[in-house]
Parts: sequence; C-alpha cells; structure tokens
Amino acid sequence: MHPFSFTKAANTREALDAGRHGGRYIAGGTTLVDLMRETVERPETLVDINDLPMREVTVTERGGLRIGALVTMSEAAAHPKVRSLYPVISQALELSASAQLRNMATIGGNIMQRTRCTYFRDVTADCNKREPGSGCAALAGFNRTHAILGTSEHCVATHPSDAAVAFAALEARVHLLGPDGERQVPFADFLLRPGNTPNREQALRRGELITGVEVPALARPLKSGYLKVRDRQSYEFALTSAAVALQVRGGVIREAKVAAGGVGTVPWKLPAVERHLLGERPSESLWTAAAAKAPEGARPLQHNRFKVELLKRTVERQLRVVGGGK
Repeated sequence: MHPFSFTKAANTREALDAGRHGGRYIAGGTTLVDLMRETVERPETLVDINDLPMREVTVTERGGLRIGALVTMSEAAAHPKVRSLYPVISQALELSASAQLRNMATIGGNIMQRTRCTYFRDVTADCNKREPGSGCAALAGFNRTHAILGTSEHCVATHPSDAAVAFAALEARVHLLGPDGERQVPFADFLLRPGNTPNREQALRRGELITGVEVPALARPLKSGYLKVRDRQSYEFALTSAAVALQVRGGVIREAKVAAGGVGTVPWKLPAVERHLLGERPSESLWTAAAAKAPEGARPLQHNRFKVELLKRTVERQLRVVGGGK
C-alpha cells in the first residue's frame, strides 16, 4: 500500500472542498481499501464522509423512493418501504456479498464499485481500465466471467453490482452534489460503457459526491424480483442476473421494466424484451419469446459463449416468476 493522507469531513462543504482538490471519498471502504492494498488504486488523499447527512430512506412526494448514499446495503434491504414498494432492490442487495460486507458497504459505494475482472486486479497484467493504453489481457485470456454486451476492443470487464441492475431496470436517477451545485443523472447515463476510455467509469465531475439514488413512482399493482445465477450460492458475483418489474392489470402486461447483470460492461437494460411484453397476455410462450431478445447485440468471447443461452434462460425464468407463470 502506498502512503496517503486521511481527513474526516465534518460537513458537506468540507467534503466538497477536499474532493475538489483531488480527495477520494470513502465511507464503508469495502472495495477501495482492497484495491489500495493490491496497489490497483493509489489515492493521495482519502476523505471520510460518514458524518454527512445522507442516511435516510424516504418516499418522495410522487410516491417514488429516495435512498441516501450512506445508507448501508443491509439497512436498505431491510427497510419496510424498500421491501414493500420495490422488492427487487431488497432481493438484489441481499444476494450481494456477505452479511458482514452488507453491514459496512453503502449504496453510493455499491454503485461506484469497480470491476472484479481478474486482470484488472492483477497489476502485472495488461489492463486499459487500470493503465490506459496497456491493452486488455481478457480479450485473449480466460474470459468466462466477462461481458458479452457493451464491450469494446479496449475492455470486456463486467460491472459487479447487483443493486445497480435493479436501479437500471427501475430507471432510477443518481443525485449528485458538486462545486457547481446539485444535479441528477439518469442511472442509464451514470455508469459508462468502456468505449475508448475504459478508465472512465462514471459520469462524475471533479469533486462531485453522490448524495442518493431516487427510484421513480411506478404504476401499481407492481410485482418485482431479482434472480442471480452464480457458481456458488453465497458471496459470489453473477454469471448472469435479471431484475424484473411488471405491472399486470386485467390479465395484460401494462408496464415492463427489465435489466440484466453479469453480462454487460454496465447493468444492461433490455428494451427489446420490454417492448415484446407490452400489450401481451402472460403465457408460457410469451416469456420464452421475450427472453430470446435479451442477447441482441451480444459479442461473446471464446470462453463465455455459454452466457448467451444462460442470459436467455435467466431472463425467462424471472419473467415467469414475477409474471405469475409456471
């Protein structure tokens, strides 16, 4: 680990001032500290933001949900409003990491976490995300757990967050505060695809701080859920996952929100699946036909071609569960 300075922000003004001068924000530290130990991350200054007032879960005036950036994963998952309004968020959180980590990690930190790509975390391997211009060892290496959607010739690493998949499906917005004031960014625009700059992962301006994530109000009744497929049942990242929210009224799907995880360089919204579902009456054949559209645009690598079929089956299974199919 390289030397660094540490400061604790007593208020938002102090935090923003430190961030504007290059300080890195830290709360639970469950990802950043690991990366510092492995010398993948080498921040010169850490800014502890745990004293900032961002620990509330509230229902918005329009009936949506706002989760403060410093709410821990376990607190958010257990909150009665989260569980009743958007079970998909609670399920995604509870299927993440371990209980100990969920007690430490925050919502803001969870969506900011960096990839678990082996080559990214191995400082001896080529990685454009860690060292721009060095190459991507995963392209010709062992890439079973890598992305098939949203990739580029520079990076094929997946985004690891389960909660981010639920937020993407629900079309949440990220609330930000920076030197230039407050702003909101649609979740779909907050996490960036690698393109030619895989080292730039979020649409953050210098010194900006995540203050919360807001999920919009959706028409009721709404059923939602999260399914995660992984190599083992605990403390493992997704090979594929599916976050689904459906409003079914009068036997017809009126609204559909679907996203996949473990298969994209960012949580992957599935608009083709959503469009296929709208105006249809739920049936066994509908789930299969809709799920077949999930891998549109996929670019599987040598060792992860199985992910196309796994993605379709995961989405189909969760559509059936949430939609009341068999």
